[in-house]
Amino acid sequence: MDGILVIRKEKGFTSHDVVAKLRGILHMKKIGHTGTLDPEAEGVLPVALGKATRLVDMLTDKEKTYEAVLRLGITTDTQDMTGTVLKEQEVKVTEQEARDAVKSFCGEQMQIPPMYSALKVGGKKLYELARQGEVVERKPRPVHFYSIDILDMALPLVHFSVTCSKGTYIRTLCNDIGEKLGCGGCMESLMRTRAGRFTLEDSLTLAEVQEAVCDGSISGKIVGIQEVLGEYPQTRCTAQGDKLLANGNPLPEAVVECREKKGWVRMCSSQGIFAGIYQWDERRERYYPVKMF
Repeated sequence: MDGILVIRKEKGFTSHDVVAKLRGILHMKKIGHTGTLDPEAEGVLPVALGKATRLVDMLTDKEKTYEAVLRLGITTDTQDMTGTVLKEQEVKVTEQEARDAVKSFCGEQMQIPPMYSALKVGGKKLYELARQGEVVERKPRPVHFYSIDILDMALPLVHFSVTCSKGTYIRTLCNDIGEKLGCGGCMESLMRTRAGRFTLEDSLTLAEVQEAVCDGSISGKIVGIQEVLGEYPQTRCTAQGDKLLANGNPLPEAVVECREKKGWVRMCSSQGIFAGIYQWDERRERYYPVKMF
């Protein structure tokens, strides 16, 4: 089973919990997730199986869409409602002021990662330091909010949808909106509705995966590697290039049939068997492997 299984992560599970449970359900060890979701967050978690684990870094880079509920007037140490309340303030802002503040975060922003996160400083995860009562300096990181749309508002609650770049913390966005409004804020709930091309409609709960294994339909639920990489043009080498391709070697132009030279291509053998992602190197005049499968 080589491909992507799109899981609908439920509350209470870490992303690592999901991987561990799938190893038991699918009876396979080579499984990896493509982007951490907090334990209390729900939604789309693409999981790579078998050879598709080589896709993890590519899929982690994709933009993601979330639906979140921001609660104004409360500031916590974790930037969500699971943490210790640090401050409570009366919410005196108008709906229009809240709307303007939320929309002002669209575009490129510099975001300081929260202390309660899995990022490492000095070899230790930030949340481990936070639990010991330590606060360390974190450098702001560039993130991009492609769109932020308010879905509903009943102050102090603001329900919104956001599409953003990788490495973005929606908890921190909620905290920063609260700071901008002067009343504080934290995240009450989070649902990831899309990760790259994968949506909630594509996803399965762990119970549904177990059911598909039992009734023999699981293979039809897995998105194959070729399909995941379908945005890249496909080409093949000639019979003379098959041995080079099988060994993951660069391919001279003479042994490649369709000579696409812009970006990545899905390289197949002369028999049409997919082998990996290649890219043309203008200086060395060869197609070089980017990732082999």
